[in-house]
Amino acid sequence: LAVGWGSGMDAAWAPSPGGCELVQSIMDCTGRWLSSIPVNLRGDTEELFLDDNTIQVLGNASLLLYHQLWHLSLTRNRLELIEPGAFLSSQGLEVLSLTDNLLFTNYSLTAAALSALPALRMLDLAGNQLREDMVSVLVSNLSSLESLSVARNIIMRLDSSIFTNLTELLELNLEKNYIFEIDNAFEGLQRLQRLNIAYNYLPCLVGFGLTQLRVLNVSNNVIEWFLTLEIDDLFELEVLDLSHNRLLFFPVLPRRSKLHSLLLQDNRMSFYQRLPNGTSLANVTMQFLIIDGNSTNITTVRLWDELCHSNLSSLRLLDMSQNEVWGLPDDFLAQMPALTHLKLNQNCLEAFHLSEEDPLAMLTELDLSQNQLVELGVKVGVGDILPSLQLFNLSTNRLQALPPGIFTHTRKITTLDLSRNRVHLCPQPGEAESLACVDIRGVETLTHLSLAGCGLQGMGGRPFQGTSLIHLDLSDNRQALSGDLGWLQDLVLTLQVLSLRNTSLSSTAVDFSALNSLVRLDLSGNSLAAFPTSLGTLRLRSLDLRDNCLPALPLDVVQVPLGRSLREIYLSRNPYNCCTLGWWDALQQAEGLRVPDGREVTCSHGSRALSPGALPEPVLRSCRWQTADLALLYLVLALPTGLTLLVAFVVIFLMLKEKLLKMVKTRCGMSSPY
Repeated sequence: LAVGWGSGMDAAWAPSPGGCELVQSIMDCTGRWLSSIPVNLRGDTEELFLDDNTIQVLGNASLLLYHQLWHLSLTRNRLELIEPGAFLSSQGLEVLSLTDNLLFTNYSLTAAALSALPALRMLDLAGNQLREDMVSVLVSNLSSLESLSVARNIIMRLDSSIFTNLTELLELNLEKNYIFEIDNAFEGLQRLQRLNIAYNYLPCLVGFGLTQLRVLNVSNNVIEWFLTLEIDDLFELEVLDLSHNRLLFFPVLPRRSKLHSLLLQDNRMSFYQRLPNGTSLANVTMQFLIIDGNSTNITTVRLWDELCHSNLSSLRLLDMSQNEVWGLPDDFLAQMPALTHLKLNQNCLEAFHLSEEDPLAMLTELDLSQNQLVELGVKVGVGDILPSLQLFNLSTNRLQALPPGIFTHTRKITTLDLSRNRVHLCPQPGEAESLACVDIRGVETLTHLSLAGCGLQGMGGRPFQGTSLIHLDLSDNRQALSGDLGWLQDLVLTLQVLSLRNTSLSSTAVDFSALNSLVRLDLSGNSLAAFPTSLGTLRLRSLDLRDNCLPALPLDVVQVPLGRSLREIYLSRNPYNCCTLGWWDALQQAEGLRVPDGREVTCSHGSRALSPGALPEPVLRSCRWQTADLALLYLVLALPTGLTLLVAFVVIFLMLKEKLLKMVKTRCGMSSPY
């Protein structure tokens, strides 16, 4: 129910009595600890926000001064009662938010107050501990309502008496209640277009016939069956969300509809036209016993053939991820000529076949990741297959190769994810036919390629020749960089993002200096014991060096071209030396450079791990001794010893001077004449 601030957003907020703030005709009194509506606000206020206060009662005189009010919000107060005459002076009120209050206590009196609002279009009663009978009373006289939210209450059952008079209602939000049964509750809502019943406890939806509805969200229930009425009327339904339920079968959809988005993620759905052991169930039927009051109806359905009666021609998005699909029925995809996004990830698919009969000419995204694919079959003829495909996700399967020539038909493909498959690239022309490999040479449109965790071993030849790769992920391939690295020459001009995480990279294994277009490089999880000098000439914007063996970075790291271009660098989980942190101080002073994991960076001093930004004084003194000039240190140590010896020699000489002289004369002197 949020409403824009209008054209006055550039106006400065002005103080107002009661601590509220005013901009043009909008008064904001949010979080002011108010226990009642201030009576000294401007009389021409049109929008009043009183959220996060302590108001318990909205009295008859509360809004007497605000005749022009059309938007009132009392979200997150302690509101228990709205007195019957509270809105008599605010007949023009159109939007009312009463979310997260205590209206269940005096709901009948509050209902009388609401009935005095002939222009009310939007009402939010979410989070008020309301039962279905309380809701029925509160909205019984609000025939002008276009949007109603009763989310996060304690509604359990809906019948035809609850929304009887809401003939103008366009949007209804019932999410996060305890609804387990719906009995003709929406039949009178002829204009209803958006219905949200997510996060409830509905076990099934049988006999769906709301032809005027455009968006239906019944996700996060416990639905096992979804069956539409077998009528030829045109359904306006455009979006159907059945995700996070317990669907056992593909839903039985309208024969005629405008459905463009079908969300079936996270169910228990499969197809039973043919069992995994080859048994055909094409002629087996399923019977539903539908009990409605005193009448009993038996409907016979061939669920594995019912798709033929559903109109899927306008479908653009189909999400069937996280189900139990092991195979698709014959001609299943042929019924969806407008399909642009198909998600079949996290299923049980072992094979996926494409042919000219299922051209999927409009498909731009195909996600088959996290299945058990061992085969991707393509029946190549004169026509194109997947001519509009741009994103192809095949990660986490059991593929060893792709059909030769598959990319000659996907002329617009930009992103290919083959990570965590046992594939390798075709190194030389002509080897695609003789080896089980993936040939991407000459695919000029391909810009993003992921080969993470594929067990690549020394990519020889020129597997990337003729491509324009911008993003390449080779992480988690322990031997990918062994052998000849000449394959890098075909990526020099275009490659901007390169991930070599966990590839057993040593400091001198790769020369990066030729990759002049590189802007993001991930070298984390390797064995770098020294900073690669070839990085200094690059103009990277992001560099990841986490989980290596680096004791330090170069002191001039911020002065070389790399340091001047870097905007972020990741450095944690390296054994840095606390006594050689000049580079760290330089990084901290570099303008525009962030170290997002700076708080996790530590250095080692002895057996201690310390933060480089807060080294204790004893550690600093120890480091100063360790980094001092050794010649000066030896001189300082030798000088006291030398002086001591000199003084001792002088003292001894003076004490023994006469004896020494006599001894000299005795041994060397001659007799003196008299």
